Amino acid sequence: MDPVAVLSDAEHQRVWDRFSAEFQFRPGMSPFTWPAIKEPADSVTWSFAALDDDPGDEGLDRLVEVVRRGLASAVGPHGTLLALDWQHTSYRFAPQEVAGVAQRAWPLSPYPDGDYYIYLSEDFRTGSFGHPWEESLCLFGQAFLDSVAAEVDTVLGAPIRRSGRREGPA
Repeated sequence: MDPVAVLSDAEHQRVWDRFSAEFQFRPGMSPFTWPAIKEPADSVTWSFAALDDDPGDEGLDRLVEVVRRGLASAVGPHGTLLALDWQHTSYRFAPQEVAGVAQRAWPLSPYPDGDYYIYLSEDFRTGSFGHPWEESLCLFGQAFLDSVAAEVDTVLGAPIRRSGRREGPA
């Protein structure tokens, strides 16, 4: 079995409908529509601003590696993840069976490249939401956060939101 599979049209629609309903997804380029999801209670959101001066993309590479490692750990050795690319092809994949030598690459990235990039566990309790216009990354799922938040703080700095609420001075 291929460790990366394109979602069928019917499943793609079902997954996106569920995501839109559960997270109250409201896409938009205007700051008045941000955040574009109802961020879960067990979530932390960081700005990508720290990556603006990232020679050689070292910070970005570290961020991607940390988030991928955390997601793979969160779903366990036999779990799968959904990789959603807004208005494009979406996937189901086995993170433990990708990105090794002679293996397929992870579909998408935690860092959005022009569209919303989303990773979700099958139960939608754990994942990431990359917002291309706010230039932010929301990670959710307590066990996942416990395993990656300190390292993400090191790369991206202090969070901008926790549990959907703005951090710092009002």
